[in-house]
Amino acid sequence: MKLIDQIKKQARKDIKHIVLPESMDVRTIKAAVIAVEEGYAEVSLVGSEDKIRKMYPDYDFEGIYFVDPTNYTKSSLYINRLTELRSNKGVTRELAEKLLLDPLYFGVMMVKMGDADGMVAGAANSTSDTLRPALQIIKTAQSSKLVSSVHIMCLDNKEFGHNGIMLYGDTALNEDPNAEELAEIAIASAKTFKQLVGEEPKVAMLSYSTFGSAKSPLVNKVVEATAMAKVKAPNVLIEGELQFDAALIREIGMKKAPGSKVAGNANVLIFPDLNSGNIGYKMTERLAGASALGAITQGLAMPINDMSRGCSPEDIAGVIAITAVQAQGI
Repeated sequence: MKLIDQIKKQARKDIKHIVLPESMDVRTIKAAVIAVEEGYAEVSLVGSEDKIRKMYPDYDFEGIYFVDPTNYTKSSLYINRLTELRSNKGVTRELAEKLLLDPLYFGVMMVKMGDADGMVAGAANSTSDTLRPALQIIKTAQSSKLVSSVHIMCLDNKEFGHNGIMLYGDTALNEDPNAEELAEIAIASAKTFKQLVGEEPKVAMLSYSTFGSAKSPLVNKVVEATAMAKVKAPNVLIEGELQFDAALIREIGMKKAPGSKVAGNANVLIFPDLNSGNIGYKMTERLAGASALGAITQGLAMPINDMSRGCSPEDIAGVIAITAVQAQGI
């Protein structure tokens, strides 16, 4: 069974309601239809039902909900709550009313108010625009200090990771995390892997050095992050610093890091910065033909996930399932 099918199966065990703000994008419409037809999530589209139906007359919207920010029965409650949440940042009732006409803010408030369990967007908006309302309104989970992002990579070559499944982080959010932030990313990524893949995470903290083969401030950051992560999550297998080949290829791992339980067996790869993480997942996707599930946001109090603007309807549908499973764990 493919991982995404496994995730959809898990999502069906406890159906969650996911809001999709980008209803003017046909990919979002297609994804909503897929999710409802396959029965792994309830879905709300943000926007005028009449306009959406006229724009997409060939689609079957049976079972899909429509929520119009300009004509919503709970608008007054949303405006009051948003004003309360952001008054210390200068948000007045009038400004809150204006913000809630933005589908992204409206979708996040649906999650905050319990009218949806999660949100998926980003197909038609930048990462900053998509996640800004989430960071302002949902904020981080009590157990987290940092919001980060990952991609799950699914390769045909089953020799790598867990039967070809690996998690890469951070791939979309944190440009140059310090050692403490890198440790937080590692711990959160291990939890995400366990939740979505259902297997024991084996976390490699990546560098151009393996176990002291090079010395520099760049290497030191990874060494420090590894030590911090081990203290904070003693029950998780986390090792570093490891080069990419030492993390993935058993023979090289045994040679460069003898006695390591992670080297040669890693299934969670933590990159030292966003440059390497983003490049790494896209190289794996394009050169190795891997499918990339994500970006998956971790560390928020409630699940809000940001898609790449180059995503397909199937990509969005997959992240709807992932968001639903994340919501099951809240």
